[in-house]
Amino acid sequence: MKCQKCPKPATYHITDIERGKPQEFHFCEEHAKIHLAASEHLADKSEMGMIGKEVLESVKAELDQQSCPICQLTFAEFRSTGRLGCPHDYEVFRDELMPLLENIHGETRHAGKVPRRSPMISKQQTSLIQLRNDLKRAVAAEDYEAAAKIRDGIKAIEQLQGRESTRPV
Repeated sequence: MKCQKCPKPATYHITDIERGKPQEFHFCEEHAKIHLAASEHLADKSEMGMIGKEVLESVKAELDQQSCPICQLTFAEFRSTGRLGCPHDYEVFRDELMPLLENIHGETRHAGKVPRRSPMISKQQTSLIQLRNDLKRAVAAEDYEAAAKIRDGIKAIEQLQGRESTRPV
């Protein structure tokens, strides 16, 4: 399909709702940017756009004032630098970070590779942390059968670690 404004291929397919009726547009990247910029400009001028913008600005200002009690990093500083100050920030800004991380990575849990040379103890520690978090969730959900299985898994890993730490090197 070609762009409605030029002979380039249409890579953006936009549907606008005007007066309750959908209207489809097919644009190349350049013309899509122009169309979207014009749409934003019109929305900013409308009364609903102004009210929504004011509410958004007040929520944003309130969020920017939120800070970590440990490192004193504000959310505004995080947004400007893109860096957190301490591990505690993940809990303080959890509600704002989770959608951001999910949008960027498609997931909120690490599911990547672990170095092959990584010691077995390190892998076990990681699984212990994950199992302990799962145990907390199972107990909170009052799923005691699952909690018992998780507890047994934790004990097995802890016993295995105990044997490895007493083994001569």
